[in-house]
Amino acid sequence: MLEQLKEIERTALAALEAVQDEAALETWRVAYLGRSSPLMQVFSKLGALAKEERPVVGQAANEVKKALEAAFGSRSEMLRQAALARALSEERLDVTLPGRPIARGRLHPDTQILRELYRVFAEMGFQVYRSREVESDEYNFQLLNFPVGHPARDMQDTYFIEAEGRGDNPIVLRTHTSPGQIRAMREMAALNPQNPPPVRIILPGMVYRYEQVDARHETQFDQLEGLAVGPGITFSDLKGTLTDMARRLFGPQARTRFRASFFPFTEPSAEFDIECFQCGGKGCDVCGSGWLEIGGSGMVHPVVLQNGGYDPARYTGFAFGFGVQRIAMLKYGIPDIRYFWENDLRFLEQF
Repeated sequence: MLEQLKEIERTALAALEAVQDEAALETWRVAYLGRSSPLMQVFSKLGALAKEERPVVGQAANEVKKALEAAFGSRSEMLRQAALARALSEERLDVTLPGRPIARGRLHPDTQILRELYRVFAEMGFQVYRSREVESDEYNFQLLNFPVGHPARDMQDTYFIEAEGRGDNPIVLRTHTSPGQIRAMREMAALNPQNPPPVRIILPGMVYRYEQVDARHETQFDQLEGLAVGPGITFSDLKGTLTDMARRLFGPQARTRFRASFFPFTEPSAEFDIECFQCGGKGCDVCGSGWLEIGGSGMVHPVVLQNGGYDPARYTGFAFGFGVQRIAMLKYGIPDIRYFWENDLRFLEQF
């Protein structure tokens, strides 16, 4: 059987020398290293040999197998290198061919809808005011008529940055852009404390809430706050502003509605909805019920006006805040808010 093994090795190596392509190499592997090959049949017959012959024949068979596997690997690498060399020698450069186009970047859909909102509100006389994302509890809650321990705080699950040793005024990631209302009013009131000038601003920015993530809720999202303060401002002004915003953004056919609600910093308060024109108010994956809740609104609470430096006996105002992604979902027919932050090019390249 030892002579048989030597003959198998000689025959296999001689056949391997004639192999010139990958297909022939695979045929050789099956013939000399496959389960039905003469070498594998030797392994299957080891049990029938005498006890003293088994280790000798087994060792010799293993050596032949290792030699054939090594030869197979060398031949495979040689064929691969030869194929690469042929490909390089056959490659030609055609200088008349057009160059490869460079992929152009584009604005994120969140940025696109924000710029559209800036344009709409700029046409109505609003200016953009930027405020900080890390706030104190005082500005995020207390000055907006959320006293310490007020149950309305439960609606805004808060991320705390620094709480130890700060008592009732921990540092938080803002849960809404409303703290900017106080900062903006105080800046304006500082210009003329006796007769503060009117305010008409929008406050865009990222907000953070520890919420259950689903198709219409995220733990971070862009919000756009609006604030108008001056003598004689009424709830009709608020309704007219938001209705006009919807029509400028979605077209004259856009329908809106206001639903009574409660927010500590406005009184009276209302939720602002836009009819889903993707489904015509019938209910779909975008809206769920035919109407998409955009955000909250209302007349600025007298306590908030006073905390901002404005006399509530002389001034009134309205405020609103809505999720920017909610508007983009409605405008572009996006069924899931989570798409905005997944950085999936299949989604982003559609805008």
